[in-house]
Amino acid sequence: EEDSEEEPKLKYERLSNGVTEILQNDAASCMTVHDKFLALGTHFGKVYLLDIQGNVTQKYEVSSVKINQISLDESGENVGICSEDGKVQVFGLYTREGFHESFDCPIKVVSLHPQFSRSNYKQFVTGGNKLLMYERNWLNRWKTLVLHEGEGTITNVKWRANLIAWANNLGVKIFDFSTKQRITNVLRDNVSLRPDMYPCSLCWKDDTTLIVGWGTSIKICAVRERNSTEMRDLPHRYVEIVSAFETEFFICGLAPLADQLVTLFFVQEHMDQMDEEVRARPRLDIIQPLPESCDEISSDALSVRFYQDNECRDYRLEHSEGESLFYIISPKDIVVAKERDQDDHIDWLLEKKKYEEALMAAEISFKNIKRHDVQKIGMAYINHLVENGDYDTAARKCQKVLGKNMELWENEVYRFKTIGQLKAISQYLPRGDLRLRPAIYEMILHEFLKTDYEGFATLIREWPGELYNNMAIVQAVNDHLKKDPTNSTLLTTLAELYTYDQRYDRALEIYLRLRHRDVYQLIHKHNLFSSIEDKIVLLMEFDKEKAVDMLLDNEDKISIDKVVVELNGRPELLHVYLHKLFKRDHHKGQKYHERQIGLYAEYDRPNLLPFLRDSTHCPLEKALEICQQRNFVEETVFLLSRMGNCRRALQMIMEELEDVDKAIEFAKEQDDAELWEDLICYSIDKPPFITGLLNNIGTHVDPILLIKRISEGMEIPNLRDSLVKILHDYNLQILLREGCKKILVADSLSLLQKMHRTQMRGVRVDEGNICESCHSAILPSDMAQPFSVVVFHCRHMFHKECLPSSGTIPGMQFCNICSAKRRGPGSGILEMK
Repeated sequence: EEDSEEEPKLKYERLSNGVTEILQNDAASCMTVHDKFLALGTHFGKVYLLDIQGNVTQKYEVSSVKINQISLDESGENVGICSEDGKVQVFGLYTREGFHESFDCPIKVVSLHPQFSRSNYKQFVTGGNKLLMYERNWLNRWKTLVLHEGEGTITNVKWRANLIAWANNLGVKIFDFSTKQRITNVLRDNVSLRPDMYPCSLCWKDDTTLIVGWGTSIKICAVRERNSTEMRDLPHRYVEIVSAFETEFFICGLAPLADQLVTLFFVQEHMDQMDEEVRARPRLDIIQPLPESCDEISSDALSVRFYQDNECRDYRLEHSEGESLFYIISPKDIVVAKERDQDDHIDWLLEKKKYEEALMAAEISFKNIKRHDVQKIGMAYINHLVENGDYDTAARKCQKVLGKNMELWENEVYRFKTIGQLKAISQYLPRGDLRLRPAIYEMILHEFLKTDYEGFATLIREWPGELYNNMAIVQAVNDHLKKDPTNSTLLTTLAELYTYDQRYDRALEIYLRLRHRDVYQLIHKHNLFSSIEDKIVLLMEFDKEKAVDMLLDNEDKISIDKVVVELNGRPELLHVYLHKLFKRDHHKGQKYHERQIGLYAEYDRPNLLPFLRDSTHCPLEKALEICQQRNFVEETVFLLSRMGNCRRALQMIMEELEDVDKAIEFAKEQDDAELWEDLICYSIDKPPFITGLLNNIGTHVDPILLIKRISEGMEIPNLRDSLVKILHDYNLQILLREGCKKILVADSLSLLQKMHRTQMRGVRVDEGNICESCHSAILPSDMAQPFSVVVFHCRHMFHKECLPSSGTIPGMQFCNICSAKRRGPGSGILEMK
């Protein structure tokens, strides 16, 4: 088979065992293939039955000369044999009963009816110088029928279903056994070739498709049913040639393969120097027929024994339809070709070093795989990658290839260590339920610790802590830290190792020392609040905001008092803690509010005044003392006003702050006439203050009181604008009052009208109502009689005669029931007659 980059379609092996011994002393002349066994005929007149491995199961001495043809029926129970000396034998393999005859001419072919064992007539045909059909009659005698003669020797016969195809010197004919009619004649194309040297090859693709190969010509013939309108005296069937094309070499045999053809070629090559033809190795091609040409799918040159001595007529191609097996028969060698399966495909990929494709193919067919071990393929691939220096890909493939085989994993680790590539394989090691011995992981960690601190840290982060002996690695890290005590990578890794080993206090110390961002996560995750009681200052120095939030969120674990004691020596940190505590809850830290006054004054004055406003537990005298000492005017003003000393507060605003707007705002808040008087008195000799008062007090104090007290001749900035504003404000107040009055009058009138409409509505009176005085039905039983009913707006009803005389006001009548109550709307009368 030729070596090629293109994957072959077929694979080959010699038929050996018993066949080897037979062909050493004899030569194969013909062979017939059944799904269950093989039948081989030889040049010395022997017929051997073989199993598919080539072992002899039965031997028949038929003749002393060449066996020309062996035919089997579909059941494989009956055999037909013909030989060059004219002998024909047709018998049951298990009975030896049948037809035994000798003719006076060589019999080239014999063919049994496909259903010979089931048929009562046991038909078969023989071919010598004529084509004869044999049939057994009811007397158990054989009768003969000549199907054809006169066109030379019959060289080939193939019987399929009801159609018999045969070839003679002139062409190929087909006989319809069901209608006893000959239906076609396919002429031989190249008549210059000797038919005995280049015999015709026939095979049926199916029950109605015949493939004819002769010389270098192939024709595919389809047997069709003739239309009933065209019948007349023509046969019921006809043949259409659906494909016809020439080949490069001489055809020795044909066999169908799905919609393609397997073709055995006899090849002759010309020698350049002497122009002599030399017999080359035969070729087995797979071709795709087209109407007038063909495509070559594959072509294999076969190394058949003694091929140099063989003629075209010495080769035959037989096939087994059941398993797509193709037998190439030559005198001294029999080769079996079969379709390549997935195993063969993988073998070819491995041979071509296409390991990735081989591994994928093996995985896809894993359920049906016969011979290949996926792991074996994978190991070959890994070895190839390592040899080519692609260590990372090799290591990555270990995951898929080595799978759960821990022994192979350890071998690979040691191999990668030997070639100095532990780093490549480390990230792919098993780390789940299945894992290697701890010593393997420790070996890799020690190797990284020698050369690559960052890689070591990555492995510690990625590998579960239970993969290795934690204490051994901790000791190794500590040994390295003795040489490099400030190495942050080693320190961080050591903290992680302590965490794996649940020695959280040691890990916490390192994290705090390094100001590591994971410190708070570590405390929360492992509830290390008892371990941080003496490390609160460190935590605050690292990140005040996070530390305070954590302490306040876990107040039940670390009390406020404990935190205050720890931060006592660091007032700036204590202030941050107490300030956040106060923001969350104004009452929880009340006993520290007095201390907070000084802390706010020292570290956070902007929040002092809001604290004084919001705290209800702050001692005002202490706060006032601190604020006065530090001359905090605004805070002092607030405290004075809170303590009731508003006049002193106002005085400080005027004298210390000199802010008339603030003073006016303060006076407005207190709304005290005496404060306004003090403000006016203080401002009367200060023109800018007067301007401010004129602009702002119009709605709180009568401006005339201020204007009258202004000294004659005093220059007041923007006096005109201030007076205009006063007048405008006054006019606006008048307009507002008038507008309110109009709205009030309109609303009153609207409500009065609504009440009147409501009171004037009719009141339903029916048989169910009673007189509130006599308690009898309000309506008489006879409505035709005159009656009079009085209904008040309060919905009480009376017979008119049941009401007492009118009251003191002439023309007014009131409800007796409601008269004792305070009279109001609803007590008026509605009289019905």
